[in-house]
Amino acid sequence: MNGWRTRYLTGMVVDATGAGMYLPLSLLYFHHVTGLPIERVGVLMTAGALFALAGNPVAGMLVDRFGAKAVVVGGYLVRAFGFGLYPFVDSALGMFFAVALVAVGDGSFSPSIQSLVADMARGAERDTLLAAQRSLRNAGLGAGGLIAAGALTLGSDAAYQVIVLGTGVAFVLAAVIVGSIRYRPVAPQVRNLARGGYRTVLANRPFLTLTALNVPIAFGYMVLAVALPVYITTQLGAPTGLVGTLYAVNTIGIALLQIPVTRFLVRFPRTRTTATGAAVIGVSFVVFAALGVVSSSAAVLLAGAFAATALFTLGELMHGATASALVSSAAPAETRGRHLSVYQFSWAIPTATAPAVLTWLMTFSATGMWLVLAAAVTASALALVRLEPRLPQEAVRTTAPVLQPA
Repeated sequence: MNGWRTRYLTGMVVDATGAGMYLPLSLLYFHHVTGLPIERVGVLMTAGALFALAGNPVAGMLVDRFGAKAVVVGGYLVRAFGFGLYPFVDSALGMFFAVALVAVGDGSFSPSIQSLVADMARGAERDTLLAAQRSLRNAGLGAGGLIAAGALTLGSDAAYQVIVLGTGVAFVLAAVIVGSIRYRPVAPQVRNLARGGYRTVLANRPFLTLTALNVPIAFGYMVLAVALPVYITTQLGAPTGLVGTLYAVNTIGIALLQIPVTRFLVRFPRTRTTATGAAVIGVSFVVFAALGVVSSSAAVLLAGAFAATALFTLGELMHGATASALVSSAAPAETRGRHLSVYQFSWAIPTATAPAVLTWLMTFSATGMWLVLAAAVTASALALVRLEPRLPQEAVRTTAPVLQPA
């Protein structure tokens, strides 16, 4: 057990460190190497990133046909190849194709990696493995960001290229590490026997309901990156530096606490834990809304912002890993790849549309935006509890772990 688990988590750290190196300068890189205006770079990157939506259902079919590990490794290598093309980009068209190629690999990651975890472990072990993955990936993203920051202080063209090529190398290493894992799938007898394609998923009404209920929560997850910076600085008049501090509270909290929190929560039904986490996130939104309507001192504003962020982080700790375990366990083993690729749309669509939707809501009423989000995630939480009897009981309640040897 320790062998394959350590190898898997090492791959996740290497993957996240590489991604963390590139994410902070994604716009700046192409602006720097192509000389295109930053606005045009943004449009081209968004257009290319839409290919992630195409990579998602394709990955689902490939997982069910060839197995999750093969698709995870293949996705890593596709992204590595895409990053290998970045230094040769010298035009808008070349940039679009390179970004699109990386996006296809990105789109394959979530359904394939969740399927891989579901193949390797079940019961409480699945929850704790996903928790460790979230924790270590957050740490890896932070480490990658620090590496990028150090390289960029050199202020040279070579620093940009080293970061991009370093990201590609990290994905190759992650592919090698994950590819070397040896395990017996939890349900090997059903592999490659799927029939009916995505029609099977569309006929699974409880799973589709579970997917739909995640959409408001996924929008809620986007507030730290999209809505909160604007709200804190323009609506509340707080200094810009507070945004980074609040983001650090969230990411460090997840990195440090996700594993112990999930280990404690595995004794409870996954549906109740996931719903409670969503409800706590809703409470954090109410606190953020209250900060915009009460006249308060700077000290009260600061305390309220930290309290709301702490509540959001607690809700995320309860929801994140447990929701992933719930969904991967609710997906039938023979079509798990397809089911998880459909579920991933409940994250991909909010991620793509949140900037437009949240800023549109904020133009009408910043306070109203928070209250709408709070009502939506709370409604999802209540509906999830009502959905519980229709979901497979092995998905709702953890069982003793069945560990697969290396």
